[in-house]
Amino acid sequence: MEISNQPSPENKNINLSFKDSKYATGRRKKSIARVWLQQGKGNIFINGKKIIDYFKKPNLQTTVFRPLKLVKKENDIDIKCTVKGGGSSGQAGAIVHGIARALVLLDPELRKTLKKQNFTTRDSRTVERKKYGHRKARRSFQFSKR
Repeated sequence: MEISNQPSPENKNINLSFKDSKYATGRRKKSIARVWLQQGKGNIFINGKKIIDYFKKPNLQTTVFRPLKLVKKENDIDIKCTVKGGGSSGQAGAIVHGIARALVLLDPELRKTLKKQNFTTRDSRTVERKKYGHRKARRSFQFSKR
């Protein structure tokens, strides 16, 4: 596991062979992540880029590593994900959800520890829709008495 703020010098798409891997889908807000796991050296590729190049903020990088650190497999598993939709924090949450679900498929004994930390549960909180007659979802227009 290597987290740093410097992007890697090669910026080309990396094609990895994930033939005997476990697949899971993760969702958060409007983001959908497709995740493939297999035994390896701890490399994480998101949309063909290394995690350091894709997520510039260190807190999003550590968020993605959280389920791997919990089960102590951060240097044992290679991960390839494709994620689309939403913003960067929603995409990080979708990747975490997908990693946790794929880890359960890889080793069913990890389900108890991952479920205790709510990694396998989809976070259903989304943005509340705007209502007519209001400025935002609940904020009204300014009221003038006179």
